[in-house]
Amino acid sequence: MSPRIIVVGGGAAGFFAAITAAEAGAEVTILEKTREFLGKVRISGGGRCNVTHALFDPREFARRYPRGERELIGLLQRFSARDTVEWFARRGVELKTEPDGRMFPVTDSSQTIVDCLINSAKAAGVKLRTACGVKEIQRGFRVTCTTGDVIGCDRVLLATGGCRTEAGGALAVALGHSLEPPVPSLFTFHIELPWLRELAGIAVEPVEVSAVGLHEHGALLVTHTGLSGPVILRLSAWGAREMQAVEYRFPLLVNWLPGQDVAALLEQQRREHGAKLVVNTPLLPARLWEKLVDAPTLRWSQVTRAELHRLVQRLTRMELPVTGQSLNKDEFVTCGGVRLREVNFKTMESRICPGLFFAGELLDIDGITGGFNFQAAWTTGWIAGKAMAL
Repeated sequence: MSPRIIVVGGGAAGFFAAITAAEAGAEVTILEKTREFLGKVRISGGGRCNVTHALFDPREFARRYPRGERELIGLLQRFSARDTVEWFARRGVELKTEPDGRMFPVTDSSQTIVDCLINSAKAAGVKLRTACGVKEIQRGFRVTCTTGDVIGCDRVLLATGGCRTEAGGALAVALGHSLEPPVPSLFTFHIELPWLRELAGIAVEPVEVSAVGLHEHGALLVTHTGLSGPVILRLSAWGAREMQAVEYRFPLLVNWLPGQDVAALLEQQRREHGAKLVVNTPLLPARLWEKLVDAPTLRWSQVTRAELHRLVQRLTRMELPVTGQSLNKDEFVTCGGVRLREVNFKTMESRICPGLFFAGELLDIDGITGGFNFQAAWTTGWIAGKAMAL
């Protein structure tokens, strides 16, 4: 007889697992507590859906996960970013690669991905139920829904998304699992400096940033609350626990001109543009340069050695006080979740409760920005789906 499977959670990982299991012959039902499937897929990437990243070596890909790198190496050798591209292509969805490696549907619409997943699930015979949360799961398995229904099944997949609070992992805990405490990952920095906030909208690439003993290199965006952009999001991912431990109050060092001999560069400016105002020969976006120079009437010929040294320090080691963090309430990623040692990563099955499987962000796995979190969902979902159908 075909195994009867309940998938709890109608997001990326849940759908991928359900489709994989159903196509292998299982009888699958997805239970989604909200009124809409794939909500996070719809809004991700500004509505474009960053499906994966064009990095096709599994070991290199796994290095983009602050938590879960070791476990993902083997999984990605079985279902990689290349497999994701091919999976969607077989279903009529072509992906394109942007210069930074992020991959999006050629339509630039997340609806393309949503439609593909829903249509593939229906074609495979997956039963789809929205507005149907899960109150309780008894070993065996009997799943009690918020609608009052009680459904019997052979296997259960928990793919309920990141544990924004420990209550998000309550079903796993009730079945014997323990959680790594959830803390935010991929967040922006609050910096309460009026001069910086006046520069909202300015992007600088590349910069180098350092905090809590970590360093990152890439594009930075000034916002009305402080700093964002890929370099900040990556730093927040790697430093998620360290930054939470200091309550998101720490000094951030910024090198606005990494990889350059800034002292020699400024000396050259002084030699070649002596009569010009320093603010009129910008080495960075003009509005930012004006704030960093902070001397509207100073000419290069008037710059003293001491002033030159101070400007070098400002350009290469500017200290900005971070006083908090901001999250996109719908899109953000959590660090934490079901402890990885409690899961068999050959099958995604629980080591504690036979017949219980996991996929996606409910696990203590999270990646940096750029399509890595979705790839973890596709990979863990595919492997769980294959194993559950056996």
